[in-house]
Amino acid sequence: MAPKMTAAEAYLSSSVENAPPIKIVRLLYQGAIRFLGQAALEDSRDPRSKFIKLLSDADAIVAELRLSLDADAGNPDVVGNLESLYLFCEAEIQRAMLDRSAEPLGGAKAVLETLLEAWSKVEVEAARAA
Repeated sequence: MAPKMTAAEAYLSSSVENAPPIKIVRLLYQGAIRFLGQAALEDSRDPRSKFIKLLSDADAIVAELRLSLDADAGNPDVVGNLESLYLFCEAEIQRAMLDRSAEPLGGAKAVLETLLEAWSKVEVEAARAA
């Protein structure tokens, strides 16, 4: 038998399940950026730190964003550019994991922050149009 959810967990689950896709994309960006920021604060050389776990979480989000791209549903140039940006972020995150260094994270974080800003503007415009 599955454990019961708390009211907060049920609310969070419901709000994500019923969220418009653009809000989910924004939340994914925020999560990846948060994980990268937290990883940068960890001691990357300490095997007991959360550095690798946080980077793995950020990498999983970026990979999911990349895999969810649909060239048939949008502008192929935009999709191709997004894919390239996601691949860059994934490569930088993986380089940080291999080197056990936070140095490569700045570029990946900057790209994700720029994309978050763009998606936030799209979300505002979509809300105005509705």
